[in-house]
Amino acid sequence: MPIPPVVVNAARIGWRWQWQQLMNGLAPADKQGHYLRPVSQCQRAYIPKREDLINRKQDLLPRLIIGRSCPWAHRTWIVYELRKLKESLTLVHAQVDEKAGLWKLNPPLLGCNSLLKLYEICDIPTKQRATVPALIDPLDSHRKKPALLGNESSQLVEVLNKWPTSYETSNLEPNKMQEEITSWQKLLQPSVNNGVYKCGFARNQYAYDKACDELFESLAIVNKSLNEKGPWLCGDQVTLADIRLFPTLIRWESIYVPLFSCSKKPLWAFSKIWEWRQRFLSLPEVSKTCDAEAWRKDYFGALFPLRPNNIVPAGPDLITMVNAKINL
Repeated sequence: MPIPPVVVNAARIGWRWQWQQLMNGLAPADKQGHYLRPVSQCQRAYIPKREDLINRKQDLLPRLIIGRSCPWAHRTWIVYELRKLKESLTLVHAQVDEKAGLWKLNPPLLGCNSLLKLYEICDIPTKQRATVPALIDPLDSHRKKPALLGNESSQLVEVLNKWPTSYETSNLEPNKMQEEITSWQKLLQPSVNNGVYKCGFARNQYAYDKACDELFESLAIVNKSLNEKGPWLCGDQVTLADIRLFPTLIRWESIYVPLFSCSKKPLWAFSKIWEWRQRFLSLPEVSKTCDAEAWRKDYFGALFPLRPNNIVPAGPDLITMVNAKINL
C-alpha cells in the first residue's frame, strides 16, 4: 500500500526540522545558511626554550595531539614527520568517540582519558571546543603545570617549522617565499580547506552553490599556477603552502565528494593538481600519515546528520591513486 502524500510531506517537514537542530549543534551557520567555522581559542602558540627542551626527560616533552581523520591535524603531522621532531616533541593519536562526540585518549594522557578533560586541566573554559591539533606542554615554565600552547593548525605548522631539532631539515617557510605562502593561505583557507565544509554543511541550495563556485574557482587558480611555475605551489620546493592544501585534496574522493557533495568536477580534471598530489603523496614521510580507511570510518561515523544510515562507503586505494595516470 502506497504511503499517502500527506504523510510523506509531514515526514519531510519533521525530518528537516530535526536535521536543522542537529546541524546547529554540529556546524553553526549564518542566517543565509552559510557554514561558520568556530574560531580556535588558543591562537598565540609559542615554542618552549631550546635549553628547556633539551634538559627534559622523554615523558615531560611537549605533546602534539592529532586525530588521524582530521585534515587540520594532518597538516601538523606532516610537518612533524618532514622535520623529524620525534626527539623533542611526542606525537599522540586521539581517537574519535562517535557516541560521545569527542576525542578520547587511550591510553590516558596526564591522567585524562579525553581531550576535553585535558583541556580542562590546562584551564581552558569548558564551553570551548576541545579540538585537534593541540600542542600541550605538560610542564609549562610559566604555569608550572600543563598548558595548551596552541590549537590553530595554520599557526601550529609555522611553530613546528621552527621547533628545535638536532636533524638538518629544510625550512618550509623560507623568507624569500613568505609573502607567497601567506598569499596562498589567504586564498585557500576560506575557499578550499574550509570551502569543502561550507559545501557539506550548507543549509540550503544558495549557500551550497556559492561555496561550490568559490571552491572550484580556487582550484582552477591552483591548477594554473602549478602549470606555470610548479612543481610545488611556490616553485621548486615544498613549503607550508603545499602542506596546508594537501590534507584537503588527498581526502577528495574518499570524503568530500561522497559526503560533502564536492562533485562539480572530478579532481583529475585539474591535471596539474592531480600530478602535484601524486608527487606529494609519494614522499615517504607524507604517505605514512595517510589512511583513507580510517578517514572514511571517522567521517561517516561521526557526521551522522549527513549520513544517518551510518553506512561507510567503499573508496579508492591511495596507492592506486599515486600510480594512476590521466588519459585526457
